[in-house]
Amino acid sequence: MGGECIFQSSQPVNRYLQCHELVLYKYRNHAKNLLVIVIIDFRIRLPRLYSTLSALTSLDYVTTTGPSQPYGQQHLNEPLLDHREGQLFLTEAFKVILEEVLCKGTDVNEKVCEWREPEELATLLDLELREYGEQQHQLLQRVRDVAKYSVKTNHPRFFNQLFAGVDYHALTGRFLTEALNTSQYTYEVAPVFVLMEDEVLSKLRSLVGWAQGDGIFCPGGTMSNMYAMNLARYRAFPEVKLKGQWALPRLAVFTSQESHYSVMKAAAFQGIGTENVFKVNVDDRGCMITDDLSEKIELAKSQGAVPFLVHATSGTTVQGAFDPLEPIADICDRQGLWMHVDAAWGGSVLFSKEHRHLMRGVERWESGACSGIQLLECNFDLLKRCHSADATYLFQQDKFYDMSLDTGDKSIQCGRKVDCLKLWLMWKAVGSQGLEERVDRAFAHTRYLVEKMMKREGFQLIGKPEFVNVCFWFIPPSLRGKENSPDYQDRLSKVAPVIKERMIKQGTMMVGYQPLGGRVNFFRMIVISPQLSYQDMTFFLDEIERLGNNL
Repeated sequence: MGGECIFQSSQPVNRYLQCHELVLYKYRNHAKNLLVIVIIDFRIRLPRLYSTLSALTSLDYVTTTGPSQPYGQQHLNEPLLDHREGQLFLTEAFKVILEEVLCKGTDVNEKVCEWREPEELATLLDLELREYGEQQHQLLQRVRDVAKYSVKTNHPRFFNQLFAGVDYHALTGRFLTEALNTSQYTYEVAPVFVLMEDEVLSKLRSLVGWAQGDGIFCPGGTMSNMYAMNLARYRAFPEVKLKGQWALPRLAVFTSQESHYSVMKAAAFQGIGTENVFKVNVDDRGCMITDDLSEKIELAKSQGAVPFLVHATSGTTVQGAFDPLEPIADICDRQGLWMHVDAAWGGSVLFSKEHRHLMRGVERWESGACSGIQLLECNFDLLKRCHSADATYLFQQDKFYDMSLDTGDKSIQCGRKVDCLKLWLMWKAVGSQGLEERVDRAFAHTRYLVEKMMKREGFQLIGKPEFVNVCFWFIPPSLRGKENSPDYQDRLSKVAPVIKERMIKQGTMMVGYQPLGGRVNFFRMIVISPQLSYQDMTFFLDEIERLGNNL
């Protein structure tokens, strides 16, 4: 099987198959030295192909004994893509996205997810990649299937992660970013976004209390924390950039027991070593105990390590705890240590006059990661000195504009996706006042949920929430009053996983659970979506009871 058939234009059939989706089968009759083409679907839209292949419209096959020819100049002089057809597909696909993701996906009467087991899901999606492409109606079905079987994180009853809901202005920014498809490393290819990123970073610095500084948008909080560790090491030992880790002493990092696991990843990735991350004890709320921080610093010194970084957290992943920044900053000042604040989750409180006290002392950080969009703030010019590689093919020194606008050399990436537009457009739409209202509203819904939860039998709070993370156990009737039973903790640990399985398979809502320290599995409810109402809070409590009362 195989081979090619040459028509009047000397264009191989194989090329038409790839470019214009002419679906056919071909085989060679070796006895007669004939190549047989069986046309199954003939829906060619291009006029050139109509004229070239018009003789075939009434035939079931065509034969030739001519040899294959290379692709002709006529083909290379014409675009490979049909923009009209592509734009039609995009229009139809966007209708699917609007209906399935943004209409049904935000409707409380629809499911949060359509659960399928992996084997069944793989079959439904038809994931196999084949030699030839599919037709447009098949591709649109693929779009529908992806939307149908994906989790609807925009749904009002999606409480599972530290993100939820949809902002249509931010989403428009993301659509526009993807359509423009540029990279934010030089002013010449991203003039709008270089200026825009600078403005957003400047505004965020003013929230912190900095008049000047430097920053960069990062793909996520993990990358922000990795940047901070690298910068802190570079400031303490600038020779590391040239000579590497072998030229340095053993280094020590300090972070709380409930900080994000990216601190450990960063230590491993940068050659510092996870054994050199000293975990500082926390109180019942999950906040770093500063007395223990001082003790851990002295412990590291006694072991011959050189402390260089304290990683504080504003809004821990599970309990939403805020480390006390003022006393931590005092310790860092006395010890000469870099203070990084991971506010990837809790940084939104800076928009709220009522709640920004949770980050009192934040202006004393050397670097930080703020939420909404993960970004890094640090002292001016350090990012570039630490990360620059002076690639002359990008950062020529004789450009016709201000070369300080070429910001790419301060990133560890070369190509960097534009992340500032979605935040900028949302900020433009609602203003600082609107962002403050969203933060205050989330706190109000959290208070309402906690008040209602405390009045219901079977709900036991881990502690009073400091942020919008509500952590609790649900005690089913069969376990109430049996706290002293020897198997109580073991049985309680199995409640949350079963309830989670039931809610996902029924598609009614999604909420996370986890163990923490000596505590067995408990739920972590995240109250963050701007679409939430009191009714959603009540539904959540009712649904937990419905799913768990018979356990």
